[in-house]
Amino acid sequence: MKHHKSFLVTILGSILALCSVPAAMAQTPPAVAAATTAAAPAACPAILKHDFPRLQDDAPQNLCQYAGKVLLVVNTASYCGFTRQYEGLEALHAKYLDKGLVVLGFPSNQFGKQEPGNSKEIADFCFNTYGVKFPMFAKTDVRGDARNALYADLLKATKVEPKWNFNKYLVDRKGNVVSYYPSDVEPDSTKLVSAIEKALNQKM
Repeated sequence: MKHHKSFLVTILGSILALCSVPAAMAQTPPAVAAATTAAAPAACPAILKHDFPRLQDDAPQNLCQYAGKVLLVVNTASYCGFTRQYEGLEALHAKYLDKGLVVLGFPSNQFGKQEPGNSKEIADFCFNTYGVKFPMFAKTDVRGDARNALYADLLKATKVEPKWNFNKYLVDRKGNVVSYYPSDVEPDSTKLVSAIEKALNQKM
């Protein structure tokens, strides 16, 4: 009987030892921790903490989804001498998308009343005429007292508000407004492309 008790004590001791995992073993392995950190989304800078309705269907979109990206923010219009820039903007977006560039379009009717249509008309025009696939948002004010919240931030950062359709603001991965470009700076201009590539190559 005494041997049986000794045997039971030994077995119970072994079970308790197995159940007591050392603290060091319970911690997340360094490799897993590193992978988790790398996969964490970039922190959202203040300039992106805004919601806007999507052009196609008015679904609310939070700009924080573009945190960590380089952004080219453009106020657009369908009936302007610069409307052809849609083609170049889409080409830029497609060429550098995998490297982290996103073009954001904000239609506005504040310059010469050159964006009179509703959301569906604007969306159809952009896609059917120029194959636009970069994100676009509902028609909005980009200057004056009723300017939207993003454009208020862009004005604060640059002290420059859009003077006409197809003005451009370049925002780096950290949410800093790098530069402003007027309408006559084409999407494929060396000055703009060089600035985009520089921003894309900068680390977070």
